[in-house]
Amino acid sequence: MPSNEPTTPEAGSTSADPNSTREHGFTLKRRRRWPFVVGAAVAVVAVAAGITVPRLLPTASANDTAGATLYVATAEGNSAEESLVDFVAKNVAPKYGIKVAFKGLSDSTTLNRAVSEGEVAGTVYQHKLWLSQVLKANPGFEETAATPVFRWGFGLWSSKWKSAAEIPDGATISLYSDPANEAQGLWILERAGLITLKPGIDKGYATQDDIASNPRHLKFTLLDFAAQSRSLDDLDAAVGYTEYYLAAGIPIEKKIFAPAAPDEFAGQLTVGTKYLDSPNVKKLIAAFKDPAVQEFLATDRQEKGILLPLAAKE
Repeated sequence: MPSNEPTTPEAGSTSADPNSTREHGFTLKRRRRWPFVVGAAVAVVAVAAGITVPRLLPTASANDTAGATLYVATAEGNSAEESLVDFVAKNVAPKYGIKVAFKGLSDSTTLNRAVSEGEVAGTVYQHKLWLSQVLKANPGFEETAATPVFRWGFGLWSSKWKSAAEIPDGATISLYSDPANEAQGLWILERAGLITLKPGIDKGYATQDDIASNPRHLKFTLLDFAAQSRSLDDLDAAVGYTEYYLAAGIPIEKKIFAPAAPDEFAGQLTVGTKYLDSPNVKKLIAAFKDPAVQEFLATDRQEKGILLPLAAKE
C-alpha cells in the first residue's frame, strides 16, 4: 500500500540524479559542461598533431536538403506514435512532396537534442509543458511546438469505485511524479469536482500547493508511469495515461472519468527552431496538419483510446 504522504517514485523507476525528471518513461537530465571541456581538449591535441577530427553531424541537415528523408522521432517501443508517423509517411507526406520515416530514440535528452540540432526533423512525443521543462533543463536546445497533433488518452482510473462521485473521504489518489503530468492530474481532479485550484493560477503548472479546497481530504501519492498502473488495486484512484493501463492489462472500463484535455496537454509536432523557415519543415508541418491525420486517429484500431483526435471528447 503506498504511503498516504506524497512519495517519490518506486525504487528503480527514476534516476537518483537530482537533476533528472521523467515523462513517458524518459529521463530528462540537465546537460553537464564537462564533455565539452574534454571535447575541446581533444580538438586542441588533434590540431597540434595534425589529425583531422571527423564531424559529428553531416555538413547539412536533411531539413535543408531537397529530397532527403525527414525523420520524425519518438520513444523506442511506443507503437502508437510509431504507427502515426508511419501513416503520415505512407499516406500524407507524398501529397506534400516530402519523404518521412520513423526513428526511435531512447531518452528525452537525446531525442530533443537531435531535434534541436537538425539530426531529425521533429518529434511528436511531448506536450508544450514537457517541452518547457526540457528547454529549461537544457538551455542550448532551440525547439518550437509547431502544431498540436493529438490528445493522449488520460483520465481518472479506479478498481474500487465506478465514478468520481463515489470516491470517499480520505481516499488515496496517485498522481504522476513529474511536474507537467502532476499538473495535468490536478486539472483532472478539479474537473471531476474533487478539488478546486486557486483562482488565477496557470493550471498547466499547478502543484499540490495550489489546491484551494480539498473537501474530501484526499491524500496524494506520487508514482512513476508503470508503477502507478501496477499499484491501482492498492489505491482508491489514480490519474494517468491510457497506454500504461492497457499495457498493464487493465480494462478500459476502469477509467471512470476522462474529460477532453486542454490544448496545453495536446501532443505537439516539435521541430528545431532554426529550421522553421526550411521548405522541408514547412511541408512536414503541413503534412501533420492534414485532415487525414485526424481521420486516422479517429478510426485506427491501434490508436483507439491511446492517441485521440484533437476534437475528441473522450
